[in-house]
Amino acid sequence: MDKILLKNNYTQKLNLILIVFVGTLLLTLSAKIKVPFIPVPMTMQTFMVLFLGYYLGPKLGLATTALYIFEGALGFPVFTGTPEKGIGISYMIGPTGGYILGFILSSFFAGIQNYNRNFFSNLFKLFLSVLPIYILGLLWLGNIIGWDKPVLEFGLYPFIYAEIFKLFLLSVIISKFNFRLFR
Repeated sequence: MDKILLKNNYTQKLNLILIVFVGTLLLTLSAKIKVPFIPVPMTMQTFMVLFLGYYLGPKLGLATTALYIFEGALGFPVFTGTPEKGIGISYMIGPTGGYILGFILSSFFAGIQNYNRNFFSNLFKLFLSVLPIYILGLLWLGNIIGWDKPVLEFGLYPFIYAEIFKLFLLSVIISKFNFRLFR
């Protein structure tokens, strides 16, 4: 009996590790779907960060985004613009570094929300969950390019419509299907 329990526990842990790695692959793919803007490219990453937080829950969502960032720090070309614009820590200290760090908080916040079938309630919760990405991203960007530059024009305004679309899309998915792997 003990061997069966140990095997099940081992299998469960292996499944969780596999889920996290698949999540990092999805984040990498979402980083490569981009519309070029300067200095911060627009991608599907925010959608995927929120989706993974929602679907995997706060712990696994956070673990997935943290592992994704760690992979990038090690030099794997997981981020938008890598390897063309550099890899590893040197890429992460560039203009997009704050947005990337915001992924961790946003996936966690998306994971702790109580979603339901109400589209507007879910949309509001997703909006709150995406805020850390933009807050950290804009603060970081301002420090990189200088506060004398139009930071909001570079790091927020070009992405508002696309972000609204992504939040609407994810809210529709959550409201329609409301499925979660973990809470």
